[in-house]
Amino acid sequence: MIMEFPVILTPDEAEGGYVVTFSDIPEAITQGETEEESLRTAPEALENALKFYFDDGRSAPSPTASERGQHVVELPHPRRSAKILLLNEMAVQKIRPAELAQRLQTSRQKVSRLTNLQHTTRIDAAIRAFGRRMEVRVTR
Repeated sequence: MIMEFPVILTPDEAEGGYVVTFSDIPEAITQGETEEESLRTAPEALENALKFYFDDGRSAPSPTASERGQHVVELPHPRRSAKILLLNEMAVQKIRPAELAQRLQTSRQKVSRLTNLQHTTRIDAAIRAFGRRMEVRVTR
């Protein structure tokens, strides 16, 4: 499963170029000289903004459906989408990293890697600790 977030692409009349914002993640904003450049920088802006949710222990918003013809930005790897689902489950169940480490019988350091978008991890074990299972689909 890959999360796709719809973007709002707005011409910047004062400075030129285009501004990209996300209605689902208001902290994410970027810009570029052209539409293409703006959209190319959007995944990094989205990922950086999502880090605020991890840092604050807040549940990250799920992406809303895009409107017809609207650009979307996907997180670059399904594992990152899974980490967002883990963060959300931790927030819903009010589970702190130390408790997750205890449930997984592992160190807090390993749990911090699970919740770090940049770090590649095996997140499926953490999802199972909540009594959930992770499904990943490949679609055309």
